[in-house]
This record gives sequence, structure tokens and C-alpha cells, in this order.
Amino acid sequence: MTTQGSDVLAGARVATRLPAGDLERARRFYAEKLGLRPVDERPGGLLYRCGGTDFVVFRSTGVSSGTFTQMGFEVHDLESVVAELRRRGVEFEDVDAPGFRTRDGIAEIEGNYPGKGARGERAAWFRDSEGNLLGIGQPTY
Repeated sequence: MTTQGSDVLAGARVATRLPAGDLERARRFYAEKLGLRPVDERPGGLLYRCGGTDFVVFRSTGVSSGTFTQMGFEVHDLESVVAELRRRGVEFEDVDAPGFRTRDGIAEIEGNYPGKGARGERAAWFRDSEGNLLGIGQPTY
């Protein structure tokens, strides 16, 4: 069966892929710092599942530039998540971009994704052991 039209991928599941120069170092980071364990693995790749979505950390000779958010987690209580991750040794990025700036590691972003019913978002960013830039966001209503 073929699908025609502009919505050919609208029903597809989306899964992020994050490169890792050292897969075992990445495994330790995700376990020790984020409390995540792979739900499946293969030589060269670790599959993680969070909230019904998947992401893969894979062995790669390529490296992300780390200049943009590669994956984001949406949470209900940003302060407590940031505090817990800091307790585990995660270092949060200072961001000064047009329209927002982090204060104590957290930015207030007005007008982000109004289609979700939110008036904005609060967000924080950190890097994993491989230099991938990851975000944590909490919609504001």
C-alpha cells in the first residue's frame, strides 16, 4: 500500500539518534547522571525509552557540533529535575540568545509553541558525555 499526499510521515513514530565517540562512556553518563538504562542494545547502539518515545545513542566517528538542541525532555517540574541532575553532577549551560537568557541555568521563553495551549516554556540545557546538547523544558500555562 502506498501513501500519497503531504501527510506521508504524519503517523510515523519519531526517534532521535545521538552520536557517541565512546559508547561505554555514554552508557555510564546516561545511567549515572540521568538514571536511564537501555531497553535494548546491539553492537554499536543503545536504545532508550522515555515516556513512550525512543532515542538511540550510537557509536559514531562523526561528532555533533553541539551548537543546537539535539533532543529535549518535557517535564512537569523543571526546578526539581534541574536540582536533582545538578546533585548528580550534570552541569547546565548558560544561554544568551535573542529573546531569552538563562538565569541560574533556566530560561523563560515567551510564546513558545502556543499550539500546545502554552503561553511559553521554561527550559534548561546540558551536554551529555559526548558533547550532544540536550534540553529540558516545561510548558507554562
